[in-house]
Amino acid sequence: MKGLYVHIPFCEYICHYCDFVKRVPKNKEMIDVYLKALVEEINTYKTHFDTIETIYIGGGTPSMLDDEQLSFLLGSLVDIHPKEYTIEVNPESYSEEKGLIFKKFGVNRISLGVQTFNQQLLHYLNRGHTNEHVFNVIDHLKSIGFENISIDLIYAIPKQTIADLEHDLDMIQKLEIKHVSCYSLILEEKTYFYHQYIRGNFEQVDQDLEATMYKMVIDSLKTQGFEHYEISNFAKEKKYSLHNMIYWTLGEYIGCGLGAHGFIDGSRTYNESSLPKYLDHFLKEKTYQEHSVLLQDELIFGLRKISGVNINDLEDKYSIKLMDVYPKLQEKIDIGLVHIEDGFLKLTEKGLFLGNQVFMVFI
Repeated sequence: MKGLYVHIPFCEYICHYCDFVKRVPKNKEMIDVYLKALVEEINTYKTHFDTIETIYIGGGTPSMLDDEQLSFLLGSLVDIHPKEYTIEVNPESYSEEKGLIFKKFGVNRISLGVQTFNQQLLHYLNRGHTNEHVFNVIDHLKSIGFENISIDLIYAIPKQTIADLEHDLDMIQKLEIKHVSCYSLILEEKTYFYHQYIRGNFEQVDQDLEATMYKMVIDSLKTQGFEHYEISNFAKEKKYSLHNMIYWTLGEYIGCGLGAHGFIDGSRTYNESSLPKYLDHFLKEKTYQEHSVLLQDELIFGLRKISGVNINDLEDKYSIKLMDVYPKLQEKIDIGLVHIEDGFLKLTEKGLFLGNQVFMVFI
């Protein structure tokens, strides 16, 4: 599969944990100028349009674009006919008109930024929606024919209790959706929380509590009928994120927009993350990937999938013997972090909590 990622870097406000390339726009004109440049970049990849099977429009906040801007952007992609077409939505910036625009231009999957159903924690994260927004958006999306809806959830938020997380997981059941992406809060540089941490005003959740919460997420969502198919992702009825599966299987994807990354024709592409530079020239760097780097990436990303990595396929593809190249992997097998099952290298249940210890073997 081949994917197209399109980045919208604009937000109405900045969440305290977010380290993606983003900014609050000065005015509508700034967004219009950016979208014009973005479409120009997208069109430089026209020779790939027939082979693109997934589109993912992320941010930032794509749903903050007004109706005219959304129509302009989505209209530029009409010559692509993907199997999966996702756009990220913040509940408070959704409108019924925008939902109909999504439908008109062929969007068939919505990723809704919920994060938590606790209003105090939402305020702490600097999120701007309410639970009512969430239910209203999902109700409307379903009413106009959207069946593939995913929500993002965050756990291990400072001040979040076990009871808070239990409530969040109970609320998911009420939404009757097909996909959940659930991440622990990670302290990233260049975020508000990181600056607070440097000042001594932010304390990360204890690792034992984080592990307990992660197990709660896994157990609760499995009970609700979700399949745990990737470290942080859960799906019903095989409604996997096909676009993210491209990342996890080291497939090709085009990255367009401010700060976007791509992997195409054996090279990694890195776009400018400064808006003035991007408007002048899109691409910052293009780096050919050596086989040793691709092997490393394929193992790290592939082990994120619960199904793991097919050892025979990997060894044939790279003309190697896995244990010869990574002898320290045996140590991780011996201590129960990974195992080999039916020819697949997989993280164990213990390894899901300590995956980074395994991934370091390949770096």
